[in-house]
Amino acid sequence: MSGSTEQRLGDLGEQRIQREVLRPRYGGTEGFGDDSAFLARVDTPSELVATTDSCPTPVVDILREPDLFHAGWLLATINLSDLAAAGAEPLGLVVNYTLPKTTTVREFERLLDGVDESCAAHGTKVAGGDLRDGAVQLTATAIGRCVPGSRLRRSGAEAGDRLMLVGSPGYLWAAALLETGRAKLPAPAREEIWERACRPMAQLAAGQLLAGYARAAMDVSDGLFATVRTLCEANEVGATITGEFELDEPLADVARQCGLRPFDLAQTWGDWGLVAAVRADDVQVVTKTLLGDGIAAQEIGTLTADKQLTAGTAPWEGIAQERFSAGSWHGGELSTLVTEVLGI
Repeated sequence: MSGSTEQRLGDLGEQRIQREVLRPRYGGTEGFGDDSAFLARVDTPSELVATTDSCPTPVVDILREPDLFHAGWLLATINLSDLAAAGAEPLGLVVNYTLPKTTTVREFERLLDGVDESCAAHGTKVAGGDLRDGAVQLTATAIGRCVPGSRLRRSGAEAGDRLMLVGSPGYLWAAALLETGRAKLPAPAREEIWERACRPMAQLAAGQLLAGYARAAMDVSDGLFATVRTLCEANEVGATITGEFELDEPLADVARQCGLRPFDLAQTWGDWGLVAAVRADDVQVVTKTLLGDGIAAQEIGTLTADKQLTAGTAPWEGIAQERFSAGSWHGGELSTLVTEVLGI
């Protein structure tokens, strides 16, 4: 582009931003510059689904130097994870960025890089969007399609169904424990955890595989407790969670060093897994199907008729990153946050 990346968006104005920053990046996208985004030509019967979410301050931005790349990656992943919970194939992402005029072109391009690289990693792309000036607000809408009759919902489960956790939980908060010095690992393992924490992946492939088996599903966006509680409320059931969770080995090591159970680390938020309710008879085939595609999955509990939530034999009162509550994440001091989330 012409001009310096140290220029601010307020120095360029909307037309130059379009011409010098956005067109070189998205000019080849069909429909660029039109009033509506073009997503895809649908040649087969399908059901369309849509979701919209805003991006909070990424936890990793208070663990190390803030970088709008992290917010861009997370913005795409948050929305694509909702498509995963529906068992949908993504068609595209429509973005809405509100940024201060003082934002530099370099910072803006880091945001765009994060969104674009996350979309590419998930097999989709940015199809269109809007840019305006003001206090920071990053929002996106993801559009997807499902095979007719296969769309996953939060409702549809019954008592006796098994709960399965899909994905590898604990990376974000293991990174927080490492960065705050509560645990130590060799540099390669530490950087692997950091990379996974910065680039969480939506479980799109898993959602599409589960569409043939799961009776209900939801993505783990606000913590495992909040997810299971919401699924139970949607289906008027309770759940007994085993409390026996498997973590990837570097994370298990972090948990041991901090005196945490694997369950304590697994029930946190920030890793964008799925929880699915499947019939007891289908657990084995679902696990085999997911593992065959390299997708981690484990059975974590059973839905019950008594509408109670228990972990082992005790009532489960887990953590939840719930909006409009004391636990709602809007940034904060890291040591306090680690204590609130993990109790250490």
